[in-house]
Amino acid sequence: MTDQETLAALNSDFIDYVQNGDVKGVDEILADEFYASSPDGSLVDRAGFLAETAKPVTIKGLKADQVIIRMFGDTAIIHGRTNYTTAEGRAAQGRYTDVWVKRAGKWLTVAAHITLG
Repeated sequence: MTDQETLAALNSDFIDYVQNGDVKGVDEILADEFYASSPDGSLVDRAGFLAETAKPVTIKGLKADQVIIRMFGDTAIIHGRTNYTTAEGRAAQGRYTDVWVKRAGKWLTVAAHITLG
């Protein structure tokens, strides 16, 4: 598999892990120094992001589209749009940007920026 194909699969997995509250899956793809800029404006470290992932998921049907993967050697930036249904049943969209680095042959995400609609 090419790096582009691997990152496309990891991106899809990341979305699925979040939708399903799969802490183990998320744990495997986050770098130790991971930080996320959350929709509420807070900056969350790796432990905080895993704790958020462990909370009951209130949205449904989380899917990504308009995914763009840009490669810069052993660094990649993934941009995408999310579509989901809120707990109240309203259709909503968001955007995300994830930064990935390749270490010892394995891609890990070091940063995320997430917006919700």
